[in-house]
This record gives sequence, C-alpha cells and structure tokens, in this order.
Amino acid sequence: MLVSFVCEPLLTGLGAGGYMLVAPPNEAPVLLDFFVEAPGRGPRPARLAELIPVTVSFGDAVQIFNIGAASVGTYGAPAGLCEAADRFGRVPLAQLVHPAAALARDGVRLSAEQAYIVEILAGLVTATPESAALFAPHGEVLREGETIRQPELADTLERLGAEGAAPFYTGDIAQSVVTWISERGGMLTAEDLAAYVVRDREPVRVRYRGREVLTNPPPSAGGILIAYALALLDADREGPGVERLVEVMERAQNERTPEFLAGLDGAGFAARFLSARGVGGGPLGSTTHIAVLDRDRLACSVTCSNGSCSGEVVPGTGIHLNNMLGEQDLNPLGFHHHPPGRRLPSMMAPTVVLRDGSPELVLGSAGSNRIRSAILQTIIRVVDEGLRAGPAVQAPRIHFEDGVVYAEPGIETDALEAAGRAIARFRDRNLFFGGVQAVERDPVSGFSGGGDERRGGAAIVVGTGFAGA
Repeated sequence: MLVSFVCEPLLTGLGAGGYMLVAPPNEAPVLLDFFVEAPGRGPRPARLAELIPVTVSFGDAVQIFNIGAASVGTYGAPAGLCEAADRFGRVPLAQLVHPAAALARDGVRLSAEQAYIVEILAGLVTATPESAALFAPHGEVLREGETIRQPELADTLERLGAEGAAPFYTGDIAQSVVTWISERGGMLTAEDLAAYVVRDREPVRVRYRGREVLTNPPPSAGGILIAYALALLDADREGPGVERLVEVMERAQNERTPEFLAGLDGAGFAARFLSARGVGGGPLGSTTHIAVLDRDRLACSVTCSNGSCSGEVVPGTGIHLNNMLGEQDLNPLGFHHHPPGRRLPSMMAPTVVLRDGSPELVLGSAGSNRIRSAILQTIIRVVDEGLRAGPAVQAPRIHFEDGVVYAEPGIETDALEAAGRAIARFRDRNLFFGGVQAVERDPVSGFSGGGDERRGGAAIVVGTGFAGA
C-alpha cells in the first residue's frame, strides 16, 4: 500500500480512502472500512467553490471528472493503514515506510502504463501549479521513462511511520490540509478530520458453485451488487455465455435505484436486499488493488482510491487529495447531496473466494463502475472455466452500463447485436475495463497470480507466499 502511494500517486495516496478485507485462518473475516466520508461537520467557507469539470478520453470512451477544492472528501488512508498495521502487521510501521519514502525521495521512473495515466489526465495534473510541479515540471507532462520525485511526500511518509495517523487528523498536517482547502472554498473542516474513524464491517457472503464468496458490504455499493450477480448465475447449471452475463449485469445495474442508494447505510440493508431477491440460506451470501495469500492461509485484499485526484496538492506535505465529491459514479443522485459524515457509496469490492473454508482466490479491481463487472468475470473465468489467475485476469472483458455493452477485442458480440444490444467496441484492451489483481492457491499446483496488464499490474512470489499488485 505504501509503495503504491508513491508509484501510483494519481490513483491512490495518503489523501485517499479504501477498504481492506482480511480473512485470517480459523477466525472470522473482517472488512476494515477507511473510505472517504462526505465533509461538512464544521463551519462552511465564506465562498463555496464550484466543481471543475475535466474531460478524460480512454481512446474509445470519454468520461467527465470533477476536480478542485470542492471535490475533496474526508480521507481515510492514513487511519486505515495504521489500523491494519497495528492489528494484523508483523513488521513495525516505522520499518514499513522506509521503501516507500526512499522511492518518493529518489524518484520513480514512469512505466508505459503509468505514463498513459498521466497523459490522459493531463488536464487534471496541470490544473494547479502544485500538481503541475510534480507531473509537468518542465512544462509538459512526464512521459514513459521520465522520473517523478516527491520529496515532501517522503517526509510525510516518514512521519506516518514515526507518529502514526494522529498528525493527519488532529495535528499540524490536518491543519495544513484544512487551511489549504478552506481557503479555496472546499468543505473539508478540522471537525471532519478529527471525527474520522476506521469501521469494522462484516463481509457480505454469497454461495457460488460450492464456494463461499466474501466481499465488501454496505454502505459500499459494489460488493452487494457482485453478490447479487453471482447469486443469479449460481442458479444456472453451466457457466454463463456472453448474453446471459450481459443480462445479469443489466439486472444488477437496474437495482442501483435512488431507494437502493438511500438505504445503503441503514442497519441490516444487505440482508434485506439479498433475501428479498431470493438470495439466502445461512449467511448472506477507482483506484489500486493489492491481493495477498500466504502459506499460513492468511488472505488480504485491499482496494484504495483517490478517485482521479482533485489537483490539490497540499504544500509542505506532498499529499494529493481525493476528488470523491466530484466523481459521478459516487454521487449518482447529484453532487454534495450526502450528509456530513456519510461514507460515500463506492464500487470498490475487495473479495475473497473460500473453498472448504480456506482461501482459494483473492482479488479486487480498480475501475470505477467497471469494478463489479471486472471482478465478476474474473471469478467466472477461474471457477467456471478453470483458468488460472493470470489468464483469468488478462482475458477480454465486457461491461454493461446505461444501455450500452462495452466490449474488448476477443468478445463475440454477434448474438448481442442480433438481440438489438448497442455495442461499443474497443480496439485494444484498456484500463477502462478495470485493473484486476488476483492470487490463488491450488492444493495441487500451489500459488499462482495475475497482475492486470491493462494497468501495469504484477504478481510476485515472496518467500512462500504470493502477492498481486
């Protein structure tokens, strides 16, 4: 996580939020919710800023992101990381931060995938002098092979290791952030940061092909929609074809009504939602992702996101703040409608698939609304089609949204076209379709993993464990 804050600073960071699903052997799994909250507990600024729209082209699709001080929500990454390290870590936090701090200070050479992200977000990264100083230091955005250096972030990471999360919520770093944002008309206040806490949540559980799938519960939206889709498909005798998959994606999307969104943070919502749709019987049931399995059967799946970043880099800290209040996918009922303190309804869904009680597959994805379709298809590739994690992650994907089927090369669309479906074809695989990272453990062949090439992902063996990032 710490290294990703440095190497993927437009996707995640100390100004971000996220979720971590931890499944220890012989213990109940827990979901640590440290996602972004809606601010506004304290006094409103004298002049509220407007959201600043930026158009981002993925080549074959276009999306609008909104940035600026008005887009900044209450971050949770420092609190979540420290909570996880304290409860589950085996290495002192001060030691954990060293590699990330060194990379931030010495610099990271941009890979082709990282340079592509900087390129498509050029309008965002040059929106403020502070952001442009990092990503366009010579007047043009950094390109593949060039180096990004973040010395202020290095210092801040070292303070995190030495002092924990307190400076980010009640100390001088918090004060610097609040002053910077409030002077620019943002809603984030000292009261919002001081009130922030990491929340334990019980994962949503759903049966699929004799396995138990654990994923992100409400108030996040993505996990429960994945669980619903898997439950619909589990009723089929065979793995789904492309027509059935699109049908299920459409049914899941149609459930994302105003009533669904309004009820997400209510007690017992997951049980009511799934049982009302015939999913039950025992237990119910973007962005970066890291998935880990070890030889002791400890599984960890963590997704973090800065949205697309706000363009607001707080001087003296190196912290690039999130733009979650400006992400349409997280604000489908309109911007600035969430009450202060409410966790935003993310699609992020760290997931673990259990077989006979032990982790078989650990995965998650980046990709905004495409997260749920990317995770769903990867599970299907592994469980129904028998692919290993690597080929399952790289396999072509589809996504259904707003009446359109988006398809990568390799997806057969003739039957969909004959049925009158609108098709948006991509010429190549694209990070639009998410960035799944997955690791699995097979009792016969051992560990394997898949890092999504759409986003420069990688899978590595460390000793006798496995990690994908």
